[in-house]
Amino acid sequence: MRMHGWIAVTALAVGGCLLAAGCSGDSAERERDIREQAAKAAAEAKPKIEEAGREVKAAVDGMKEGWQNGKDKTLDLNSASEDELTGLPGIDKREARRIIVGRPYHDKHELVSRRIMSAAEYDRIKDEVAAR
Repeated sequence: MRMHGWIAVTALAVGGCLLAAGCSGDSAERERDIREQAAKAAAEAKPKIEEAGREVKAAVDGMKEGWQNGKDKTLDLNSASEDELTGLPGIDKREARRIIVGRPYHDKHELVSRRIMSAAEYDRIKDEVAAR
């Protein structure tokens, strides 16, 4: 019986080691499973992330275009109508007609150099006009 007891203790100890080894094997297996799941999740997420990136880029490009269009709301001295010109600060119908008669303009500062308006009048509208 003593031998049986010894064998049982030895078997229990070996079984415990095997279980411990099995646990570390299980741990390695769990780690491998986690890595595989992470790789699978990353592979599934990649197309969605790339699509989101394309959508963000399209939104940014649209904002840039809108900003540039909104920023370039200058009135072309060579094609603006009398009504459009009178919408400029300090420009009445008489001055609008003088601007139209003086066309074409190669540079917006010609309004001053050709004495169509004074430098003070020009300073009021210079940021709102262009000669295209």
